[in-house]
Amino acid sequence: MNGGLLVAGTTSDAGKSVVTAGICRWLVRQGVKVAPFKAQNMSLNSFVTREGAEIGRAQAMQAQACRVEPTALMNPVLLKPGGEQSSQVVLLGRPVGEMSARGYHGGRQQRLLGTVLDCLAELRGTYDAVICEGAGSPAEINLRRTDIVNMGVARGARLPVLVVGDIDRGGVFASFFGTVALLAPEDQELVAGFLVNKFRGDVSLLEPGLDMLQGLTGRRTYGVLPFRHGLGIDEEDGLRVSLRGGVRESAVTPPAGEDVLRVAVCAVPLMSNFTDVDALAAEPGVVVRFVDRPEELADADLVVVPGTRGTVRALAWLRERGLADALTRRAAQGRPVLGICGGFQILGEHIEDEVESRAGAVDGLGVLPVRVRFAREKTLARPSGEALGERVEGYEIHHGVAEVLGGEAFLDGCRVGSVWGTHWHGSLESDGFRRAFLREVAAAAGRRFVPAPATSFAALREEQLDRLGDLIEQHADTDALWRLIESGAPQGLPFIPPGAPA
Repeated sequence: MNGGLLVAGTTSDAGKSVVTAGICRWLVRQGVKVAPFKAQNMSLNSFVTREGAEIGRAQAMQAQACRVEPTALMNPVLLKPGGEQSSQVVLLGRPVGEMSARGYHGGRQQRLLGTVLDCLAELRGTYDAVICEGAGSPAEINLRRTDIVNMGVARGARLPVLVVGDIDRGGVFASFFGTVALLAPEDQELVAGFLVNKFRGDVSLLEPGLDMLQGLTGRRTYGVLPFRHGLGIDEEDGLRVSLRGGVRESAVTPPAGEDVLRVAVCAVPLMSNFTDVDALAAEPGVVVRFVDRPEELADADLVVVPGTRGTVRALAWLRERGLADALTRRAAQGRPVLGICGGFQILGEHIEDEVESRAGAVDGLGVLPVRVRFAREKTLARPSGEALGERVEGYEIHHGVAEVLGGEAFLDGCRVGSVWGTHWHGSLESDGFRRAFLREVAAAAGRRFVPAPATSFAALREEQLDRLGDLIEQHADTDALWRLIESGAPQGLPFIPPGAPA
């Protein structure tokens, strides 16, 4: 078998990432050697591979669904927004510079198509099947000429395309039809059919519409996936995090002790790797929410200042909103605060930034004895070590170089009283360390909270990925999907006018 498939979507957030992961997990359970691929990802949530390459976290999660190690080949182009108009371009796991959207789409992107197709070809030469994820919609007619992630990849590699639509949003039939009808004939011949996502209710009521859609487009629907809570793992875009309530669904298991722990995460601008708090939300009795007002810190037992692609901008935002004063008061009162990566830098005394913001010398919050200088070379690493008497693993993605001038050692950073700071992302996924850290937080907060003794974050992640595989296996036509992956799009698919504009 040397198969492939591109999972496209009618919109952003239609479910491409989780459907791709689900198909990957279903295939690997059938004994297929499979890999994920996304030519170009725009995300502030990234991951570091074993060889020290930076890729999107969604592709790292999909690699886990495939039970393989993630590599830079699986996400050759990563765009990390630095604002509304520009992004850092990461090529084959390494940053190559900042670029405006106009500059990128004006020529640079199209020149990357050869690199993207070479990476895909290398994966296809190694694996039985490669399941590719698109981005946004394949029918973005203003961007088709320079597209390297949707139909540009599909046409370049002759991949069949499955279009996913989120029926929970409404308008899914119009979205499916319109997506095909806005593609050029050469693109339309690769669009094999549709997959309905997030359906609630009786499927028999939907089936007449699916039959009519097939009559209108000549394309079948490969499955109707039911709505399921808690499957949105490793979201791509930190710019769209809801500030009200937890974006993660905490475990419903009752706490092991008498109290719960309340965790408030400061929703700073350009928040990156907010997936760091997933492991906290998975703990029974830990309630995680994202906040943007100082009064929301009042009842928190732990405040997390997360990573950000704009450390100086996030620091200014904290000051403007009164959150900076609330954080320094917490530190003075001995109430727990954890800074991760950019959040760690913010908690320090001084920042010298001629790279990210070019703001020069900026005073930090001064609650940790740390001075930070931004280097042009980005640190990308997979460190491991020991803290609080437990083994810890993590990953580092930062330009800021920290000089620790005091306090107790804590991973690569330091601790002063109940304030901790580190550049290590993912450390809370180490179960023993997370439990030890939460015991310290509970003691400092005066809570009778006890970490559950058997919570395994890795096992919970595996359960989620298996649930995604189950969705595909139970609610998609897997025989038809297998033929599509193995043999490509059916021949003779009809053209749906008007097609793409000239």
